[in-house]
Amino acid sequence: MLSIVMVHILWMSLLGGHLAHANSVALYTPYPEISVPPGESIDYAIEVINNTEEIKNVPVSLSGVPKGWEYSLKSGGWTIQKVSVLPGEKKNLSLKLEVPHQVKKGTYRFQVVASGLTSLPLTVTVSETGTFKTEFTTTQPNIEGHSSALFSYNAKLRNMTSEPQLYALSQDAPRGWNVIFKANGKQVSSVQVDANQTQDIAIEVTPPKKIEAGNYKIPIQAITNATSANLDLEAAIKGSYEMELTTPTGLLSTNITAGKEKRLELVVRNNGSSPITNLKLDRRAPVDWDVVFDPKEIPNLEPGESAQVFATIQASKKAIAGDYMATLEATNPEVSEKAAFRVSVKTPVVWGWLGVMLILGVFGGIFQLFNKYGRR
Repeated sequence: MLSIVMVHILWMSLLGGHLAHANSVALYTPYPEISVPPGESIDYAIEVINNTEEIKNVPVSLSGVPKGWEYSLKSGGWTIQKVSVLPGEKKNLSLKLEVPHQVKKGTYRFQVVASGLTSLPLTVTVSETGTFKTEFTTTQPNIEGHSSALFSYNAKLRNMTSEPQLYALSQDAPRGWNVIFKANGKQVSSVQVDANQTQDIAIEVTPPKKIEAGNYKIPIQAITNATSANLDLEAAIKGSYEMELTTPTGLLSTNITAGKEKRLELVVRNNGSSPITNLKLDRRAPVDWDVVFDPKEIPNLEPGESAQVFATIQASKKAIAGDYMATLEATNPEVSEKAAFRVSVKTPVVWGWLGVMLILGVFGGIFQLFNKYGRR
């Protein structure tokens, strides 16, 4: 019987000692349970209370913090692992907890632990499932056109995070291509998009002038230090249009007699990568001049091919001797080329003889007058 009493007394003594030890230090915060959205930053004010009559060196740490959540525990501006508290006093701690953007809706529990002394349970309820995602989309990623065309794409950049994001816009187009971004009508290299908001982005792409027909990828990126999105655009080049209008010798000058005709041989050459169709020939000549082409139209000219054209120029009968300009042109809706000819006009030979005879007549008349009146 005595032994049972002694065991009971010893057990109560040990239990009392444990309770006293556990209550010697307390941890306190006014908000142990809170509800926040994804991406929130939580600041806890925590007190370490020394209920004893001696100095307590209290090791402090966190236990059970969910994976991916970041935190810092500070006091007096320093990151700490242990605090020393005077008898009957308290020490203030600052716990900063970062809730991730990409987190599931639910209740998360963890605790602040004063090792071997006590602990403070904390509960965070995340009010909704969060993401840390960005969307970069367009309704028309593929545009077809010629190498001389401007390819314009309309895209939407959606910030699906819970924080504003500053996106740097970049591109990885083939060499020689020019890509510019526009937002709200202005050229930009970055855009600010608020949380859960969308920004319209205009993307203007100019291909090199001399480029082969084909499909070309234009990768676009919108990047922040925490999230990014890609957009793959495509330009389908039908080919380039480049044409040359010249003569077989390359000489762009001729001569003509006033009122007469001159037949010129021309060469129309397709130097591009696309067929040229329905090519019409036209001219700009001095007043009262005329130019007739044979043929008047070239139905089709494949890349690398040439066509022979004759232009018959008729000068005005009233044209006086000198140099004139006649501009010949080959054109269709996609391409146009001009050749400016210098035409030297000569007067007819008969007019030269008439001029000589007139001069001789004038001299003859003067001579007769001199003979008649000079003797008197």
